[in-house]
Amino acid sequence: MIEAMDLVKRYGPHLAVDHVSFKIEKGEIVGFLGPNGAGKSTTMNILTGYLSSTQGTITLDGLDILEHPVEAKKNIGYLPENPPLYLDMTVKDYLSFAGEIKQVPKRDLKNRIRQVEETAGIADVSHRLIKNLSKGYKQRVGLAQALIGNPEILILDEPTAGLDPKQILEIRDLIIELGKDHTIILSSHILPEVSAVCERVLIINKGSIAADDTPANLAKRLLGGSHIMLRLDAAEDRIRATLGKLPSVRGLEFRGSQEEGTMDVVAEAEENADIRRDISRCLSNAGIPILLMRPLDMSLEDIFLQVTTEESERQKTKESEQENTTEEAEK
Repeated sequence: MIEAMDLVKRYGPHLAVDHVSFKIEKGEIVGFLGPNGAGKSTTMNILTGYLSSTQGTITLDGLDILEHPVEAKKNIGYLPENPPLYLDMTVKDYLSFAGEIKQVPKRDLKNRIRQVEETAGIADVSHRLIKNLSKGYKQRVGLAQALIGNPEILILDEPTAGLDPKQILEIRDLIIELGKDHTIILSSHILPEVSAVCERVLIINKGSIAADDTPANLAKRLLGGSHIMLRLDAAEDRIRATLGKLPSVRGLEFRGSQEEGTMDVVAEAEENADIRRDISRCLSNAGIPILLMRPLDMSLEDIFLQVTTEESERQKTKESEQENTTEEAEK
């Protein structure tokens, strides 16, 4: 459905996007993440055809966006961080205007406006001026604008920015519902929202793709194995002596006491190994009560921070090596 091949974008000497490639299949909801200045917005603008790349190609459903711009862009609905609203228009007039720009046939436009108003939950404000709407409703009007041309692809840049918790939940549920019929790229700094909505994440850092996988697979890769969080009613030396005998446990990390008389410990096993039964039997035989047992997962925030930090360190090392090579050549 969407394929980016070897994208490069330069602004003079500055390399904003550095040979980025990825593919997004039909029906996926993908989170597109990155620190400020990482090249995320530039890449999204290239995807929409708003910017051209210095090098590389974007194809949407087999159409090159530069060679077939009109046909390719018909497949895209775009919601920028600040929706392009005409505040002195009513909602209905604005959507009619957007529909004409998207070349929705006149005979279908009235029905299409009604459909997107219902989908976005703005039918009750159809005849109100946009400037008099709340931030949440304005965001919904922007989303309705993105839907008016019935695109297969939705690109949403910070769709919950500035919304209150109730509005965020409403937009999140709406995006999940839209994901049943659309391919969605979602950019957001609110990582729990991305985690709740997206099946896969692309993390860009310093212009390059630093990670591309499901949050669960990224967590497993970064943790380096299976980890079980335990809270046990025993002292550290007794726990170490008991669990240290288990061949399936390859390491123990003690994290101190959160409750009087208890100890929190993380037991590590080989990747994809389920050691809960071994641990339960071992502790039961030793008479050590288990107060808590759960898999230790990384949140998307943890993944994001670790991936971007590691990528930044690799970039620094690479730049340092290049500088040293240049200095040696000059000598």
